[in-house]
Amino acid sequence: MNTVMFEKKELEPSKIVCVGRNYVEHIKELDNEIPKDMVLFAKPNSSISDELKEVSFDNHYEGEISFLILNQKIAGVGFGLDLTKRELQSYLKNKGLPWERAKSFDGAAVFSEFVSFENDINELSLELYINDKLVQKGGVNLMIYKPKTILKEIKSFMSLQDGDIIMSGTPKGVGKYKKEDKFLGKILYKDKVIVQKNWIVK
Repeated sequence: MNTVMFEKKELEPSKIVCVGRNYVEHIKELDNEIPKDMVLFAKPNSSISDELKEVSFDNHYEGEISFLILNQKIAGVGFGLDLTKRELQSYLKNKGLPWERAKSFDGAAVFSEFVSFENDINELSLELYINDKLVQKGGVNLMIYKPKTILKEIKSFMSLQDGDIIMSGTPKGVGKYKKEDKFLGKILYKDKVIVQKNWIVK
């Protein structure tokens, strides 16, 4: 089983539950419709990695505020990259088919370490830099569905185990990446960095 780090301990998430279309400006940039209900999909443990790889010609990055679950509650926060094969995803969506081939492949969920968090969750935000350029910036204040609402909705039909992760959606600014690109992902609380991670695309 693949692992993530939480307060210097290894945990084995059984799954990752992801929220799609949770930022209005991101919905617009991909020319999607604003959903009437929360869009949820899952990634398996096998998609977890701490390395960032060039996965295909149409690979896109999506930076996300990610939450770690313990005792059925949000216990930690980290920076996550939801990697997507965008052209394949568009094809599958247009055919009305599931997204797994475009979203749940090996290495499709890349994470920083997770840190404990017990403060006001509404004050969290993220920043993603690629080759020293800020490409994504957004926070809980811009989400259609806030973290506590997301948690409640997931638990209404699915059990969450200790170590499971919620990826809460991506703000505008997604795009392609390539080998040797330098990524820096940050999670901020009231504009102060609480966790960050560097990657170089392999």
